Amino acid sequence: MEWNLRRMESELRQINPDLLQPSKSFKKPSSGTITINVGGYLYAAQRHTLAKHPGSLLEEIVTGKKPVVHVDSMGNTFIDRDGPIFRHVLNFLRLGELVLPDDFKEAELLRREADFYRLSELAQALQDWEQQQAMQHEPAFLEVTDSHERSQGLKVYCSDNSFIEKVKNRLVQISKSRLDGFPEEFEVSSNIIQFRHFIKSEQGSRLVLKQDSTFLCTLECLKLEMVMLALKGGFRLLTSLDSSRGSVVQCEALHFVK
Repeated sequence: MEWNLRRMESELRQINPDLLQPSKSFKKPSSGTITINVGGYLYAAQRHTLAKHPGSLLEEIVTGKKPVVHVDSMGNTFIDRDGPIFRHVLNFLRLGELVLPDDFKEAELLRREADFYRLSELAQALQDWEQQQAMQHEPAFLEVTDSHERSQGLKVYCSDNSFIEKVKNRLVQISKSRLDGFPEEFEVSSNIIQFRHFIKSEQGSRLVLKQDSTFLCTLECLKLEMVMLALKGGFRLLTSLDSSRGSVVQCEALHFVK
């Protein structure tokens, strides 16, 4: 038997000497990376990523401040927490910001994990994300009022200031063939625009649509533009005051909701 083994070894060396040598492609694991087992899910990351927030549980684990109590069968550090949700924890450490899918439904679970890992920055980012989500789902109210007087003009109020930005991006003031942008004098706040007048003291100044500099805006044209922007933006008309004139642009007040 011993003779046969020696003979086989000799023949193998003649065929390919490298077969009896350790694989040249084998590389030792980098000391800069670590694999951890979270609830049965393996995650590999650079050590400095996990140690990004001093004082966190992960930072203490990778720096050796906290001794590893549990390991899996492969010798990886084992953390008995929710495995799938740790993906968002790790992405936060990698990106420096919280990026969640639009249909994310496990905010409470992620908050508990942030507390467990002692990541106060993640907890704050999650709170900010929840506030943004709540704002997006709150009904938006739009009111367009017209006093039919040049001194008062047209007032546009919207609880969603992104609609106000759309209005500003749609209109431009032209003065001596120069585009001056949206007139600041019409802005009352981030939620209100008050079109009190349309002709500045400078001769030849006028308010036009940005896409058509020859279209001079009047109160009626502006009101129609507001209605079209509202409908395209998903708003629906709730009420209109004084519609006896027979046209929606003649109404003194229009109320929309989205």
